[in-house]
Amino acid sequence: MLAQKEDIYDLIPQKPPMVMVDKLIDYNEEGVITGFYINEDNILVRNGFLPEAGLIENIAQSAALMIGWNVRNNESKNGTVPIGVIGGIKISQISFLSKIKSEIITEIKVLHEVLNARIISGVVKVNDRVCMECEMKIFLTTEE
Repeated sequence: MLAQKEDIYDLIPQKPPMVMVDKLIDYNEEGVITGFYINEDNILVRNGFLPEAGLIENIAQSAALMIGWNVRNNESKNGTVPIGVIGGIKISQISFLSKIKSEIITEIKVLHEVLNARIISGVVKVNDRVCMECEMKIFLTTEE
């Protein structure tokens, strides 16, 4: 495991209670694998499940974590973590919603990167079963 809980807060722009990732399991330049345990008091949980909005937010934050980890470990970028803005989402499948008291594992892969734009694929699994897959367009900006 590369990072967890409080370490994550320094790598993504979101802060509790909106944090939807709690560990960085693996990283390489093409993508990351993250984990998130779904507590019953999670702000997005509805009727005992993390809905589509929570899964999408988890994918977006996993992508943000990849960028934050890269910036933190790459001194040439001066340590400034860019903010990502979602420009589009194409959901290819939602098989089921994840229940509370379960852990989701999310795999992000960068499909294309041009200037400040990235297209990523995200796959969310629970117990090795795919619950959601999507592509997301993310535009990177820096806060001034």
